Amino acid sequence: MLGDPALSALRTIFADRLSVDAAVLAEHAQSESLVTGGLPDAVVFPRATAEVAALADWSTAHRVPLIGWGAGTSLEGHALALTGGVVVDFREMAAVLEIRPEDRLVRVQPGITREALNLELRTSGLMFPVDPGANASLGGMAATRASGTTAVRYGTMRDNVRGLEVVLAGGRVIRTGTAAPKSSAGYDLTALFVGSEGTLGLITELTLKLHGQPEAVMTAVAAFPSVAAAVDCVIATVQMGLTPARIEFLDQATVAACNVYSRLTLPLAPQLLVEFHGHTTALDEDVSRFRILAAEFGATGLDWAEKQEDRTRLWAARHSAYRAILASRPGAKAVVTDACVPISRLAEAVEETRADIAASGISGPILGHVGDGNFHAILLVNPLLPHEVATAKTLAQRMAERSLRLGGTITGEHGVGFGKLGLMASEHGEAWQVMRAVKAALDPLNLMNPGKLVPGQP
Repeated sequence: MLGDPALSALRTIFADRLSVDAAVLAEHAQSESLVTGGLPDAVVFPRATAEVAALADWSTAHRVPLIGWGAGTSLEGHALALTGGVVVDFREMAAVLEIRPEDRLVRVQPGITREALNLELRTSGLMFPVDPGANASLGGMAATRASGTTAVRYGTMRDNVRGLEVVLAGGRVIRTGTAAPKSSAGYDLTALFVGSEGTLGLITELTLKLHGQPEAVMTAVAAFPSVAAAVDCVIATVQMGLTPARIEFLDQATVAACNVYSRLTLPLAPQLLVEFHGHTTALDEDVSRFRILAAEFGATGLDWAEKQEDRTRLWAARHSAYRAILASRPGAKAVVTDACVPISRLAEAVEETRADIAASGISGPILGHVGDGNFHAILLVNPLLPHEVATAKTLAQRMAERSLRLGGTITGEHGVGFGKLGLMASEHGEAWQVMRAVKAALDPLNLMNPGKLVPGQP
């Protein structure tokens, strides 16, 4: 626990926006998955960059770790206080600072969520497209280099963050990037901090790239005779040059869970949810081409939803799939996997994963943003049964190893946190030690989100 004078000095910065209440600490020690950690010593709620800078200076003076917190939706323990410290909850830094429609840019504070931003943009003709499913904070999405359902067309956070304001260890404040569409001036520090998971500094402002709201949108759901047929249809769609805004896969177990949880009536078969954005004429052509292609792979019940309310209902069900799967086994917790492979190896990866799960004796519905080779198995376990937890973790390990064997990555979008820390050496080799060197240069006392992403300090 924090003692005086550290706690008194912290109160001079935050006053009543500092909490050591047991309920608040417990709220900030939760994870969406089976990954768990300890309690923080305190939680603070900054309202300005200057307060975050003062906090970082205090952190150095008192040798207390800082852990950033957005919406608390991460899956790999990114925001958990492994060795105590202060959680920095950005919920009160959630403003839209500037909209520049002529440049298709927006400046925001880190605590604003993607849904709140798009609500602010609704009359501008612009949108921020990155959609990880959860209503995550944009600071957290940048810190974990999030992506989601629309990445196949609009890219990930890596592609949509133009610049950042970051508070470094010790309290120094830097800005990265510019409003220009490109630059060749030095190291790309924006790219360095996007995906750094709070281990190099705390993001206090983001400049984001916006996209035009599409003139027309068409969403379809189609049933396929097998998982292989659905996945092969995805591969063909991408390789033909069709550019859906979203193309999502749900296996039969996921469909069953979504039908119950979201009151749908989808056929109990592997499904693809596909959405196209664009001008009406081009959209009609894309829809026609996809209709023909899907039929070649045995798709049935290809149902196009043109009304906003119908599309919203379908995507709400998709975004609720994780909770639907959890609800299918009351009391269960999930080990959530996050494989991503080259699109040419997607069918192989999915089929091997399905066979591995089927032989394990535990439930593991599969779904994912397969248009960019990314899929998830939600491995359901009784947390009170050690053999189930061990089986799920073994399956997750094999999925990661399979992804690497096929030329992919251990995490396509969820990030590393400490949940996947043990897999980083296998993917990066000596480059992982270079990451540690970068961390040591910017955070020599290891106070910024320690225990995450990089090897332990030497």
